[in-house]
Amino acid sequence: MEYTRLGSTGLQVSRICLGMMSFGSPSWREWVLDLDASRPLVRSAVDAGIIFFDTADMYSLGASEEVTGTLLRECFADRDDYVLATKVFNPMGDGPNDRGLSRKHVMASIDKSLQRLGTDHVDLYQIHRYDPHTPIEETMEALHDVVRAGKARYIGASSMYAWQFAKAQHTADLGGWTRFVAMQDHYNLIYREEEREMHPLCLDQGIGVIPWSPLARGRLARLPEERTTTRSSSDPIADRMYTESDDAVVRAVADVAKARGLPLAQVALAWMLHKEAVSAPIVGATKPGHVEDAVAAVDVELSDDEIGALEAAYVPHPVLGH
Repeated sequence: MEYTRLGSTGLQVSRICLGMMSFGSPSWREWVLDLDASRPLVRSAVDAGIIFFDTADMYSLGASEEVTGTLLRECFADRDDYVLATKVFNPMGDGPNDRGLSRKHVMASIDKSLQRLGTDHVDLYQIHRYDPHTPIEETMEALHDVVRAGKARYIGASSMYAWQFAKAQHTADLGGWTRFVAMQDHYNLIYREEEREMHPLCLDQGIGVIPWSPLARGRLARLPEERTTTRSSSDPIADRMYTESDDAVVRAVADVAKARGLPLAQVALAWMLHKEAVSAPIVGATKPGHVEDAVAAVDVELSDDEIGALEAAYVPHPVLGH
């Protein structure tokens, strides 16, 4: 495993981040694994050198944080040996203040997340989306207070427009508050719109990029005619985000993978790891092979010709994932 700084911070993270959304409660999503089924996958990731783990309060409505905390305590002797990230924004109840980025919800949510995770701090506390209904000044000051209280070491953001991210950073500067150090955005070979504005901004500002869905919800891991998994056959979100026009990209991945004798997933992840802005893609796993492919991708070197072939079939998309 290789390690890198998260953006311009001094925080070292593994080049692969294990996404914990697939660990929690099957009653939330049928493809989610419970504690016992999750344990060997997390252990294999740790054994391979992964030290970066990302979850969110809304995954399995809190159960993912509980499973994450339990398994990381089992796998690591010292809390400082791993980097733990979680998120806030999405509804966690039926009440009007059980969602969003108000000071009330941020302050309540960090305490509940820490309780579920079984720790006194997270390393990276992220806003899951931009909240247009709350003044950005209120959100940035609340996040600053979370850091000052020692409940988070750094703060990050997730999918939004580049102008919104720039506004948040400027607001933090004006208030003398903590700035975001990471952007968790939707980015993969099928969806590259982040290269237009967000990634140049992150490179300029020293922001680490930790993309979600680097395999396009599994589409980049298998040929179109092979999409027969539980998730792929019941994933309305993917059906809205990706279309048959994207299959040309998948076939380009398959061509490079066949020539190199590698699984498609390794090639798609290796492409992402070659991108200057990317610190660590967030990779989900429900089978041992998913972890193995992600770890192996770190050592795959692609030529300029191979990267060109992978990118040639790209079709521009409307903004997706915000």
